[in-house]
Amino acid sequence: MTWSTLTIFIPTFFFVSITPGMCMTLALTMGMSIGYRRTLWMMIGELVGVALVALAAILGVAAVMLRYPDIFVVFKTVGASYLFYLGIQMWRSKGKLAISTDSTNEKAHNDWDLVMQGFVTAIANPKGWAFMISLLPPFIDQSQPMAGQVSIMLGIILLSEFVCMTIYATGGKGLKRTLGNANNVQTMNRIAGTLMCGVGIWLFLG
Repeated sequence: MTWSTLTIFIPTFFFVSITPGMCMTLALTMGMSIGYRRTLWMMIGELVGVALVALAAILGVAAVMLRYPDIFVVFKTVGASYLFYLGIQMWRSKGKLAISTDSTNEKAHNDWDLVMQGFVTAIANPKGWAFMISLLPPFIDQSQPMAGQVSIMLGIILLSEFVCMTIYATGGKGLKRTLGNANNVQTMNRIAGTLMCGVGIWLFLG
């Protein structure tokens, strides 16, 4: 990729990443409930999912996937239902993701569950597929080796996603520190639970 292409590609994807969406809302919610360090596990799953979607778009697989939307049904239904269930639990101040004044709560949730939440949210978002297939191919220079271009593009995309999720997650953690005393825990749980339910509904209807 040329420098002129990079100067367009980098701010474009950073702007897209920083815009509020399902993954960013999920990062904010988990930052509020389990803290930034635990949210990193969800972020790992999300980054893997984004990388797979981006590769599929570059290779043309996404064009086929978008023609058969039923492929997403299972992912969307299971993923959205689970996120909605977690949101209800958080709203009721129950479950491992519920905000607690006890700092040991951040260690209670299974790492693999967090990874899968991030992965399913990223991979089951049809809008993400449509965006990748429409935006990525124009940046490919057919006269240059593909491997190098793809590596650079994936690196930029994943770095942008990571930085933006970090901003949202640390913002959520800061909000928890500000309002997370014993008197406000139930309110914080209801805010986080509502956001989580919203992500689940968003994923299902997206």
